[in-house]
Amino acid sequence: MEVPVQVAYVTDIRDAVSIGEAARRTGVPVRTIRFYCDEGLLVTGRTTGGHRVFTADALARLSSIRRLRAVGLGLTAIAGVLADENAVDAAVAAERATVAAELRALSWRHAVLCALGEAPPGERATALRRLAGVAEPGAARDQLIAFWRNILAAMPPWLFDDFVAMDIPSIPVAPTPAYVLAIAELAELARTPDLSRAIGRQLWLSDGRPVRDRRALVTEVAAAHTLAAQRVHAGDDPAPGPELDLFVRAHALARGDRDTAAFRRRLARAAAGHPAITRYWALTADALGSPHTTGSTQNWLNTALVLSIAPISG
Repeated sequence: MEVPVQVAYVTDIRDAVSIGEAARRTGVPVRTIRFYCDEGLLVTGRTTGGHRVFTADALARLSSIRRLRAVGLGLTAIAGVLADENAVDAAVAAERATVAAELRALSWRHAVLCALGEAPPGERATALRRLAGVAEPGAARDQLIAFWRNILAAMPPWLFDDFVAMDIPSIPVAPTPAYVLAIAELAELARTPDLSRAIGRQLWLSDGRPVRDRRALVTEVAAAHTLAAQRVHAGDDPAPGPELDLFVRAHALARGDRDTAAFRRRLARAAAGHPAITRYWALTADALGSPHTTGSTQNWLNTALVLSIAPISG
């Protein structure tokens, strides 16, 4: 909303000064003072002849405006501060948030440019293609969240939020070129139907039998993952145990089947790895700075599953 211009006609101009003198005393250019007056930020007086004059209060207000502008506040924020001194904290907080967002955007852009500049000549075209898809900060993360939301549509919202927090890299304050390249390749992989199909097959361990209740399955599998993740973090080698039993039982119940050797063999065939999945989780680990991902836990369980049927197969 436009602030009305405030004008007061004065007859006693002994303590008032002209706009030129106001500019000299405050260091604010005449043109800028006129602009502040026109925007309604500055209360001015006028002589009977129509000339602008500035009282001591107007000069003090003008000095305040200059200082607030110097620290980066916009005119709307300044108007609020001048109307209420208690608005300073809110105005500063809002400006800080704006500047922080601008710094994050610049930091991301700088990392993208560095990543492109550091790419070997033979790989520059590939790097450019990937980086162009994540030129805006947050674009890659949004793509990855959308990718997994589609795959894990049956997952309860609270469980999906946990997955996002653990397995989808957040944007660091100062991203490195290596991070940007990793996240750009992740986003590119997520755009390929091949990866989506491969992860879907591995997630549901498609063995030719329909899954009756995908939400129940994904919830039970998440519980098995939680137990197996503890083994992964402890550095334990994959091996049959209660984690795997819970995992297999979840798949058996979802299909109206039982945990038998034959059922485990079918699951093991469906759990076969895929290069795109391996690459996806390797990049995720690089971007997260940790080898512990849902992918590493799934791989642990898949390996344990194969080991659990090895004696029978032998």
